Amino acid sequence: MLNFENQFAYSSMAYEMVAHVLTLGYAVMLAALAYFILTIRTVAPRYRISSVLSVVVMVSAFLLLYAQKGSWTETFTFNAATGLYEASASGERFSNGFRYLNWLIDVPMLLIQILFVLEIAKQRRTSMIFWFSLSGSLMIITGYIGQFYETTNPTAWLVWGAISTVFFVHVLYLMHRVINDGKRDIPEAAARVMSGIWWLFLISWMLYPGAYLMPLFLNNEAGVVGRQMTFTIADITSKVIYGVMLSYAAMIRSRAEGYQEDLLQVFSIGKAGKTTNGSKSVEQSLQAMVE
Repeated sequence: MLNFENQFAYSSMAYEMVAHVLTLGYAVMLAALAYFILTIRTVAPRYRISSVLSVVVMVSAFLLLYAQKGSWTETFTFNAATGLYEASASGERFSNGFRYLNWLIDVPMLLIQILFVLEIAKQRRTSMIFWFSLSGSLMIITGYIGQFYETTNPTAWLVWGAISTVFFVHVLYLMHRVINDGKRDIPEAAARVMSGIWWLFLISWMLYPGAYLMPLFLNNEAGVVGRQMTFTIADITSKVIYGVMLSYAAMIRSRAEGYQEDLLQVFSIGKAGKTTNGSKSVEQSLQAMVE
C-alpha cells in the first residue's frame, strides 16, 4: 500500500509531529483500557457487555496504532546532508493499512455496544447487530481497497471512496434511528447523554472522510501531518470518549434501577469484616460519591 505519505521528505518538525501524534494515539488507548477495566463494575451486569466491548476495542486500537507508529519510524530516517527525514534505504514503506485493520475489528463492536445500553427488543437487536456488522465492515473494506490506488490511480481511489461512503451513510442512518428510538424509555439524564453521543458520533465520524481525501486538499508534508492528526483525533473521540459516554449512560440506568456497586468492600479488614475509624471516613466519602 503506497500511501501519499511516502512521496515526501520531512522536516524535523513535521516528522516529530506525526511521530508524537501516533504515540499519543496508542497511549490514550492504553489509558482508556485501564479505565474500562477498572470501571466495569460500576454498571449493572446487564450493561457490562458494552464495557467488555470497549476493552476489546482498546486492546485492538493500542496494538495496531503501536504498529502504525513503528511503520512511521522505520520508514523514514534522518539525512544529515539534507537535514530532512527521508525514505530509508531498507525500502520500508509507510502504510495506513494498520488503521484499516484496526477499524475492521473495532467498528462493528463500537456500533454493536450501544445496543446493550439502550432498550432494544431482542429480535430487533439481532437484526441491528447484523446490519451494523455488515455495513460497518463493508465501509472499512471498500475504503481499505481504495487506499491501494491513492498514488497510482486517483479515479479508482475516489470510486472506492464513494462506495465506502454509501455504507458510511447507512451506518449513520442506523445509529441515528437506534438512538432516537432507544432513548424514549430511559431516564432523562441518560437520554441527554445519548443525544450527546449522537452528535459526538456524527462529528467524529465525519473526520474520517476528510482524512481520506487529504491528498486532494494538501498534497504535501502539511497534508501528511494533517491526515495523521485527523485520524488520531477521530479515533480518540469515536472510541474513547464514545465509550466513556456509553458507560456513563449505563451507570445512570443502573442507578435508576437500584444497582449500586459495593465499593466499600475493599476497605474491609479482618475475618469479622471490621474497618478502622480512618477507613470509615473514606467509606462515607465513597458512599456520597456513589449516591
